Amino acid sequence: MSGSSRPLAIVVKGWPRLSETFIAQELVALERAGHRFELWSLRHPTDTKRHPLHDQLAAPVRYLPEYLYDEPDRVARAREAARALPGYAQALRVWRDDLRVDPTHNRIRRFGQACVMAHEMPAGVRGLYAHFLHTPSSVARYAAIMRGLPWSFSAHAKDIWTSPDRELRDKLNPARFGAAFGATCTAHGAQHLRGLARGGTPIDPIYHGLDLSRFPDPPARPPRQPGDPLRLLSVGRLVEKKGFDRLLEALKALPEGLDWHWTHIGGGELGPTLAAQAEAAGIAARITWRGACDQPEVIAAMRAADLFVLPSRIASDGDRDGLPNVLMEAASQNLPILSTTVSAIPEFITSGTHGLLTDETPGA
Repeated sequence: MSGSSRPLAIVVKGWPRLSETFIAQELVALERAGHRFELWSLRHPTDTKRHPLHDQLAAPVRYLPEYLYDEPDRVARAREAARALPGYAQALRVWRDDLRVDPTHNRIRRFGQACVMAHEMPAGVRGLYAHFLHTPSSVARYAAIMRGLPWSFSAHAKDIWTSPDRELRDKLNPARFGAAFGATCTAHGAQHLRGLARGGTPIDPIYHGLDLSRFPDPPARPPRQPGDPLRLLSVGRLVEKKGFDRLLEALKALPEGLDWHWTHIGGGELGPTLAAQAEAAGIAARITWRGACDQPEVIAAMRAADLFVLPSRIASDGDRDGLPNVLMEAASQNLPILSTTVSAIPEFITSGTHGLLTDETPGA
């Protein structure tokens, strides 16, 4: 496959992000296949670390104003210039329709970011492509309408399950300037989006896959010593849909005489709450919270563990995992896996063959 001489504009939530290696992997692969593009990020990075993979990307990265008041002059210039673009009036009508049902500062910010992008994109751009079907696709859609360009998307998890159906239907409706095509990383997600598209935007399931050159075969595991604890490992953001609160409940219920230690890699908003839960359960001394780690550190932790645990669940707002990439990463290191039947996890793991899957309750 060879790339076009005309570049793409690719919209992402933030760059780089430790938890979104699947995006970095795709972008590096597109670049190696000869595709030219600029990356447009809605946010500056917040992670203090980055994966080696991020440094392999040569494409230029442009940061849009995260908040419009951060760069008022840039936004004002772009808004004035955008008014002269051929599709500005249509984009404004579409945005006003969205604003009527979502009268939020966030919706206003997305239109301002789209004006900046539409104004600053090079003249030769052949189309826009957004990772995630919620806010990145909103910006891409408005900017594409202004410039008279096609746009497309790759959907993942939260964007599918927490976005209002009305908004998703609009983005999948060619009569409403919907996407030219879309992809999502699971068959489960593709089925849901096809039901909303109703024959509009074509949706293809395209699994992320795993670049095994970054996850080489592990060395032979040393024999376990009689006094060693069972070493549990999890990797993921500390958010509700990952289910770590329920894992803590399950660990608390284990027999007193069972010797285990759980190591978790990843940070998130529920970190203090989960640490307090572990203290209250009397198991804090058996847990190591490592916080954010880069990929070499994750691989080393997987090779040192006995069991990988990912207790995914459906969050109270409907958010859920798609097919978590860490499961493929753990499998690449020959690490036994315990997870749940939530969402698309059974598309990768057949319980009893590739690992064990339970329901999302602590007792299971």
